Amino acid sequence: MGCLLGLFVGGGSTRMGRPKGTLLREGEPLIERALRIGTEVGLTPVLVGDASPYGHLARGVPRLADDPPGIGPLGGLRALLRRGTPAIALACDMPYVDAEVLRRLVAAPVAPLVAPRGSHWEPLCARYGAEALPVVERAVTAGEHSLQRLFARLEVIELPIPDRLLRDWDRPEDVE
Repeated sequence: MGCLLGLFVGGGSTRMGRPKGTLLREGEPLIERALRIGTEVGLTPVLVGDASPYGHLARGVPRLADDPPGIGPLGGLRALLRRGTPAIALACDMPYVDAEVLRRLVAAPVAPLVAPRGSHWEPLCARYGAEALPVVERAVTAGEHSLQRLFARLEVIELPIPDRLLRDWDRPEDVE
């Protein structure tokens, strides 16, 4: 198996008021756009999290439930890494991530590769290898659900990506 693309779809979308992956960019639902671009780059896509709002979209794409549910994206990352590595984690509400960003994530060295975003890391535009799984497992067991703290325990390689490409759509006023 090649590199997985874990498209994270499990957020509650409370500020947006509807599932963010259904929002349209240039007439295409964000979830379908990300899956199309990932497939064009040669990634094997899976939906991560509660994908039930997307039953009419992403037909035939395997789905992974958070493991365990209710702890945020760390549970999704655990499920994704248990499925296979290397794996790219990508939030479904990042409409400006393009094929070039995904190609750069695929082509770089094997260590965890993460885009900086301000003073933090962007954990849902990142590539993870097998070495990340035991660190994720320990974080889940310890009840430390912060992905930012996870990066302090991994040897991370920074992948500079322009901030404009990492903008996400969290609220209706974010949608362009």
